[in-house]
Amino acid sequence: MTSRPRTDGKLPLTELVDMKQRREPIVMVTAYDYPSGRIADAAGIDIALVGDSAAMTVLGNESTVPATMDEMLMLTRAAARGAERPLVVADMPFGSFQVSDEEAVRNAVRFLKEARADAVKLEGAGPILSRVLALVGAGIPVMGHIGLTPQSATMLGGFRAQGRTAEKAQSLLQDARALEAAGCFVLVLEAVPAEVATRISEALTIPTIGIGSGAGCDGQVLVFHDLLGLYDGKAPRFVKRYADLADEIKDALERYASDVRSGAFPAEEHTYSIPAEELALFEKSVSGLRAESGTET
Repeated sequence: MTSRPRTDGKLPLTELVDMKQRREPIVMVTAYDYPSGRIADAAGIDIALVGDSAAMTVLGNESTVPATMDEMLMLTRAAARGAERPLVVADMPFGSFQVSDEEAVRNAVRFLKEARADAVKLEGAGPILSRVLALVGAGIPVMGHIGLTPQSATMLGGFRAQGRTAEKAQSLLQDARALEAAGCFVLVLEAVPAEVATRISEALTIPTIGIGSGAGCDGQVLVFHDLLGLYDGKAPRFVKRYADLADEIKDALERYASDVRSGAFPAEEHTYSIPAEELALFEKSVSGLRAESGTET
């Protein structure tokens, strides 16, 4: 088992390009609260993504679209408190950047000022390029995201791999180059054929982070709840489950409930004591109150 050695302070953005050049894989995982941010930090994770996947994994929605700015700000603020060393990237939810460059900048500024994010992530290319340019021009680091973009999955024909024809693969490469030119510091490639993702990664100076896009990317990302076995929904084929914590948690809760109902919990070691003389004084005062109220027999 290997983990990146801990260093003092926040991982610099520029270090990611150096890692690509050194062929040192970048590790990203989603985090949605203080505990997951703290655990990601302790595990030596490089980037903590506060993904809008929280709409599904944390808030119980059927897609990422319902996530709101207020919800994402709260989750990002909590995760950032725990993730001291990893770069904290906030996913801009659907509707927070599509309307105009000005609104995109205004909402992104909130993530950096109010939630202590280090950067924001936007899905898509094409018309989104002007948003990236505006954000970078305002001094806001931007992570791009192409391939399967969950916020627009309906337009893509559902949650399915992208770039599986020569024409569509070429379009993805063009989008990747355009996002790099617009100033993105890293690019997520989701559900892109491994061979295509490898060629895109080789063509870019900035790092790529793959999710379901093969080992040829410069790094990988998985959803916290997926890799730990905490999410009940159907996991995509690219998910590797490293633990089955849902079963362990359920078992623990069942044993707790059984102990409470049987009287086995709490036991004496789980309680606090009071000195005998203080208890006597307390009992005397209680008896006096009962006498005054006429309840003592």
